[in-house]
Amino acid sequence: MHVTVTALTGMPEVPAGADLAALLLAAVEGVGERLLDGDVLVVSSKVVSKALGLWAEAGADREAVIAQQTRRVVAERRSGDRLTRIVHSVAGPVMAAAGVDASNTGGSDGLLLLPAEPDAAARSLHRALLAASGRRRLGLVLSDTAGRAWRAGQVDFALGTAGLQVLDDLRGGVDADGRPLAVTARALADEVAAAADLVKGKAEGVPAALVRGLDGWVVEDGGDGLGDGAGVAAVAGAGSLVRTGREDWFGYGWVEAVRASLGVEPGSPEAEECGIPAVHPEPVGDRVGRAVRVALHGLPDVGVDVGPGDVRVTSGDPFELGRAVARLEVALWAEGLLAELASPPGEPEAVLRLGERNA
Repeated sequence: MHVTVTALTGMPEVPAGADLAALLLAAVEGVGERLLDGDVLVVSSKVVSKALGLWAEAGADREAVIAQQTRRVVAERRSGDRLTRIVHSVAGPVMAAAGVDASNTGGSDGLLLLPAEPDAAARSLHRALLAASGRRRLGLVLSDTAGRAWRAGQVDFALGTAGLQVLDDLRGGVDADGRPLAVTARALADEVAAAADLVKGKAEGVPAALVRGLDGWVVEDGGDGLGDGAGVAAVAGAGSLVRTGREDWFGYGWVEAVRASLGVEPGSPEAEECGIPAVHPEPVGDRVGRAVRVALHGLPDVGVDVGPGDVRVTSGDPFELGRAVARLEVALWAEGLLAELASPPGEPEAVLRLGERNA
């Protein structure tokens, strides 16, 4: 297989209401190419949002805008006075700040939003490209950027698609040695988006790329941008790649999972009141204080005295004392600390000795 990726340079700033299909076709011609059946265009979702005029209200508070574009908070950390949230966005994917962006906005101080239905936006642009080019088989990927669990750095992924298979499902086949494949399914649309970002990207200001050589995964349009009118099954959009519900094994960050189990959901007022962990290392006293606030959230009549190396918990109710100690052990664990029960049984208090937990 031979795949080429060509940057579509020379595109102007895209204003609201622009004919984006015409601008893209002009950019293809500008680099000495013309669209062929089987080609794939990868377009930054940012220029689609600009063409659709998806700007937050002038002067809007960034945190409030992010909250409006958030379905739920997955993880949150502080860095100085800045709060970063990883969220399940209204647009679908899990990403930082719900995709609300203030970079590469054409000199505007405004906040740019993602399309609420990225696959629908992709299908609309796809139809316009087909009509303007006279082609029957084109793939389109709306790309955006996100971080990844377990990996440093960001990578482009498919936010919305049309006319392209998004998943190369190899399950049920065999590998090169003849062994059955049970779980392998390549996220083809994400791979295409990442490949295109090698020639475009934020720093270069190139919002689109032409990918050629993926003919086998581009489907013929049947009038709706979903599949072939001659009977080829409609292909799912990029939204089908987002894992939700029971398929989502990572619905919380690990710290947020512990705090949520103690009744302090990420993104809630309670999380703000208890304190949000920082990105960088923090003093033990700050971590212990936050763990105490989380552990005692909703517990009445429990006293806590924090010493230099221990925590003393008191209550006139033995049951509430036991609850507080158990919750505090869990909350301290989420802060990277171990708690060892040091006081003898039968007293109306418990003393927990603190130590660092090896992550």
